[in-house]
Amino acid sequence: MSTLTATAEEPRTTPARPAYRVTGRRVLASEWAKLWSLRSTWITLGLGLLFLVAFGLISASRYKSGIDSGHMDRDFADSTAVSLSLFGTNFAQLALGVLGVLVTAGEYSTGLIRSTLAVVPRRLPVLWSKAAVFGLVALVVGMVGGFVAFQFGSGIVSGTPAAMSLSHAGVLRSLLGAGLYLGLVGVIGVALGALLRSVAGGISVLVAALMLIPGLVSLLPSSWRDDFSPYLPSNAGESMFALTHDSTSLSPGAGLLVFLCWTALALGGAAYRLARTDV
Repeated sequence: MSTLTATAEEPRTTPARPAYRVTGRRVLASEWAKLWSLRSTWITLGLGLLFLVAFGLISASRYKSGIDSGHMDRDFADSTAVSLSLFGTNFAQLALGVLGVLVTAGEYSTGLIRSTLAVVPRRLPVLWSKAAVFGLVALVVGMVGGFVAFQFGSGIVSGTPAAMSLSHAGVLRSLLGAGLYLGLVGVIGVALGALLRSVAGGISVLVAALMLIPGLVSLLPSSWRDDFSPYLPSNAGESMFALTHDSTSLSPGAGLLVFLCWTALALGGAAYRLARTDV
């Protein structure tokens, strides 16, 4: 009887569960896996690359046909191989920016963000990882698209006044600047998605900041326009990869600094809301 009692009173022992630590590297790996598991990632990145290359080749072909026919459009009169090849940057930024919004706001719409923050309770590493992962991907897409468009575009306009090569002054800087600009646009998209927590809202603000507001500012009196216009996100970003500059535009370094400030502002707002409010 005592033997049975002793046996019954023995505590049950369960095998020890391995302790997993939440590290920055593991959070980055998780966000990398989530990014590439979505079909929309492949489609939208492909569209961004297609826009960048296709519109660059179309503009170069149009310039070449204008030279051959002797009827050059005034908008293309002062074009260079760089400006023609990077003509699709404005279209590619929409694709990459929209995908950036989807990276964060999509998790709020599906409820996946609750599981993500349950695993990473400190929250902010999730935002930094999403921004770093997608920013790097957008940077690579922008770099590849810019160099491919330039290689083929410069071949199309070879023998014309717009002809240039990588050895020309400012060409390499412009191509690298375009890739960096698109990478930062992707980061801003991620930040807007986390800040607004709405796919429609994030895309609307992104389109307004990059396309609508510059158009509205152009309606202002010239004295006001010259003061505000260079510091708008799209105009500051354009100065990063423009080959030539005038008194109404920022230098490449100043444009990069201004655009970094806009990026930091968006990330700061997203970080504040993520840390201070419930999901």
